[in-house]
Amino acid sequence: MGGQKKKNISQMGKAQKTQEKKTEKAKKTKGQILAESKQRGIDIPNINDPKIISKLEKFQVLTPYEVSSQLNLKVSLAKKLLKELEKKKTIKMVEGNSRIRVYQVAS
Repeated sequence: MGGQKKKNISQMGKAQKTQEKKTEKAKKTKGQILAESKQRGIDIPNINDPKIISKLEKFQVLTPYEVSSQLNLKVSLAKKLLKELEKKKTIKMVEGNSRIRVYQVAS
């Protein structure tokens, strides 16, 4: 009984043109977003590297997010790096729970 009426040819043509314009814009923006995103490192950097330790000593408090943004790593790798540094007693855990841990450089 009810429902939409059938569009005539000119209306369908206009709708198709607007749909094509939207998809072109979407493709352009997706390409720009992909180009702007950073490539994150996959391997854990060398723990004994003095450059990394000197970068980490500049911070009062270390979190996985800060380490990942400074060393250009994934957050999961930053967590592993912080755990390894804690095992070597280079840093110590100040606060923490199951989701996030806060570290400080050991003096």
